[in-house]
Amino acid sequence: MGARLSGADGRRARVIVAVLAAFGVTAGVLTGCSQESPVPSIGYAIDNLITTYNANTTAGASSGALAAFGRTLTGLSYVGPLGGPVTDTDAGTATVVPGDALTVQYRLNPDGVYSDGTPTTCDDLVLAWVANSGRFLRSGDGGARLPMFDSADTAGYSDIDRVECQPGAKDATVVFRPGQGFTEWQTLFSATELMPAHIAARAAGVDSVVTTVQAGDQQGLGRIADFWNTGWNLTPGQLDTALFPSSGPYRISSYSEDDGLVLVANERWWGNKPQTPRIVLWPKNFDIAAKVDDDAVQVIDIGAESVPGLDMKDFVTANVPSRNAEQLVLSTGGVLANPEARRALALCAPRTALFDQLGHPGFENARGLGSGVLNSRIVQQDTLIYPPVAAGGAVFPGGDVPGAVDALGRAGVTNPTVRIGYLAPDDRRAKTVTAIADACKPAGITVEDASGPQFGPQELRAGKVDAVLTGTASAPGTAGAAFDTDALNALRGGSASNFGGFANPRYDAIVAQLGTDPSPDSQLNLSTEAENLLWSELPSIPLFAQPRTIAFAQGLGAGVPNPTKAGTGWNMDRWVLKR
Repeated sequence: MGARLSGADGRRARVIVAVLAAFGVTAGVLTGCSQESPVPSIGYAIDNLITTYNANTTAGASSGALAAFGRTLTGLSYVGPLGGPVTDTDAGTATVVPGDALTVQYRLNPDGVYSDGTPTTCDDLVLAWVANSGRFLRSGDGGARLPMFDSADTAGYSDIDRVECQPGAKDATVVFRPGQGFTEWQTLFSATELMPAHIAARAAGVDSVVTTVQAGDQQGLGRIADFWNTGWNLTPGQLDTALFPSSGPYRISSYSEDDGLVLVANERWWGNKPQTPRIVLWPKNFDIAAKVDDDAVQVIDIGAESVPGLDMKDFVTANVPSRNAEQLVLSTGGVLANPEARRALALCAPRTALFDQLGHPGFENARGLGSGVLNSRIVQQDTLIYPPVAAGGAVFPGGDVPGAVDALGRAGVTNPTVRIGYLAPDDRRAKTVTAIADACKPAGITVEDASGPQFGPQELRAGKVDAVLTGTASAPGTAGAAFDTDALNALRGGSASNFGGFANPRYDAIVAQLGTDPSPDSQLNLSTEAENLLWSELPSIPLFAQPRTIAFAQGLGAGVPNPTKAGTGWNMDRWVLKR
């Protein structure tokens, strides 16, 4: 993959070998038949919708944008197969500068250029900071001050004091606020987070994002925000490719209801050229089983047992546990406004039975990811601190009808109806809702399946459902990482990804401290306090580490599973299929 793994061939080999060993994927996936010719196009099926180029908006973060565009919009890092950030020196380098406040010097690759011929510049970093910091506000209804940018998550970016950048330059200095050095700073400005600032500036009618920020031009910033929020939306059959330039090895060529989302080799890419000139993304709204039968799909990354009837005889397939938490995200209003009502649902929901029946299809892990019911929302199962942090979840094994009845009595709620939504079709999640309905019915709780083919977690905020069956940070498809920034901030008050509206000042303070204090004692003690608080307030009910089905067509080379939010398309530019 060229310089994508920090230029360290040995490290790259160790990562690939470790991933393959952990997931039980045979070495045959990495080899092809040298006597055969490479095919010019590879189909890639994912279990989410692709509605925008911008994975950073509220809607974009819960879409398939991150899985689709990691090799179209590159950044200073990406999420590797083991779940951590990996430096991408094709995009640039980052160096910590000594000083009292955390300061990072970024140098973009001097050869970096978008597919439309415009160089990558520090303006792109400034736009990422401005959009995701939550600092830039405008007046809303009733005079309320609201964020200009509809960013799903401000974690890390809100800790930045300033980004020093000369318009059009390749260098930027990012200075964090004193005492607010974000521990996971290497995850900032990552793949899909650096949107083309020159496109936003052009659409807003300003000279540049940087000069607009420096001048304090609120009207100009408002127009930039309006475009950033919705200007990169994607609608099949309505694609102005000029708005979607690429900074990676692939660029968007077309998007249609018949032919999927087509990526082609970016002629201006300055790194190692893609091994296959064309990748076709098949999102969830396509009939994946039919596409497999038609030989239109050669790589699959979907929730395990979510699509029945897949003919996998020509694939090397593995079901693997992911870093994505399968969970119920609950409303803190309506029928579940009282924490005791949420407790009733948590008590009767058959968490243990759900794990046994649906949580580990085809694998048995004695420890780590996928080894049992998930009892923490914010700490991964393969970390040393997981057992003490997750201890509070042990009192919710599920099927406790008397306890649920008592909790409903304390809440003063009689015979509630709980509508659970999810992105459909999804066979495993349909079975999950049915199992919860059967287990909770004796307690007087009616559970309804409120899924749909266009369902999004925004429907929870709108009050159209009472719970969402989803993944980390309410993402329907790929999600999660070894670092728990997304999970922590999805329950922080005011976060756009906090669709259930949970608010607890103490929890918010813990999240802020966890983000800036890496000491082991603080991580253990604060995480334990936070998880105990969440088990008391129950804004969500974790079920299990989401199992994924990852499959590669026989003969496909360089296919490496990545059961994180980056998805298995993390290295699609290395894929090659010989037939």
